[in-house]
Amino acid sequence: MKTRTLCSALAAAATLACAVPAQAQLLNLFTKPAKTKHPIVLVHGFIGFDNILGAVNYFYDIPGNLRRQGATVYIASVNPSQTTEFRGEELIQQMKQWAAADGVTKFNLFGHSHGGPTVRYAAGTVPHMVASVSTMAGTHFGSKVADEIGANTTPGGGFDQAATFGLKLISWLTGNKTTSDTDLLTALKALSTEGSAEFNAKFPTAAPTTPCGQGPEQASIRGNAMRWYSFSGTAVKTNGWDISDAILAGTATYFKDEPNDGLVSRCSSHWGRVIRDDYPWNHLDQINHVLGTIGKDAPDPVAFYIQHATRLKNAGL
Repeated sequence: MKTRTLCSALAAAATLACAVPAQAQLLNLFTKPAKTKHPIVLVHGFIGFDNILGAVNYFYDIPGNLRRQGATVYIASVNPSQTTEFRGEELIQQMKQWAAADGVTKFNLFGHSHGGPTVRYAAGTVPHMVASVSTMAGTHFGSKVADEIGANTTPGGGFDQAATFGLKLISWLTGNKTTSDTDLLTALKALSTEGSAEFNAKFPTAAPTTPCGQGPEQASIRGNAMRWYSFSGTAVKTNGWDISDAILAGTATYFKDEPNDGLVSRCSSHWGRVIRDDYPWNHLDQINHVLGTIGKDAPDPVAFYIQHATRLKNAGL
């Protein structure tokens, strides 16, 4: 797996280099392809974590490979099941701590799933600290899975209590100090179509200009310019050895014929410039989970993150 990851990363970097001027290609021979001007922050989604007991990373095998290719990477730890605003405030506090400790002025924010709206909240609240916003399968327009489960879950009922307990356990195992605030239905409301529409009305920057279209690549908030990108997949069952595929196959039924990755629809993931929205990845493949068991012929997610970091680097970010 490590050999494949390295080879794929080098191939991705070489492919991207062909699209830039000769001077830039020569420069990249002596620099790391992912060495962005501003650090990268990886932000997990719903039921997510930075790592479990320091052993299993949410963004599996991605932070280390980005660092080996020159990037400075921070991994956020926000509540796995809360409102976008709650999670966003936690992210901002961590950004301020990193900035104070390391002299950082701006960050390139990467958010997966609910991490997508979460990084948009940070960008809208402290725009002077954000250079770019990139979202992977972001729940920008909500998820039908959240709509259905939220509507059919009795507050305080058996399922609600059991699920909330599991979420609190995840939060505790990651060392998040806001474990007591973790709540299933609160998060599902934020992830619903209605909740997302309310959030988007408050934070509309870089929204798609047409239904299922894309927004601008460059957009400013209160005079602070930043770049906006999104990408996603539309596969569900991608690897028979991946235990999560069966679960995603079940949740995918909520979307009927609408292209989706098992939890987020193709159109819901759009925000800013859409890099690509039909990768043969499901919702967890996009972060190289579970333990890198993606589809046999699918692009390597690790290589994609390095390629995107190179895109940011070439943009001066």
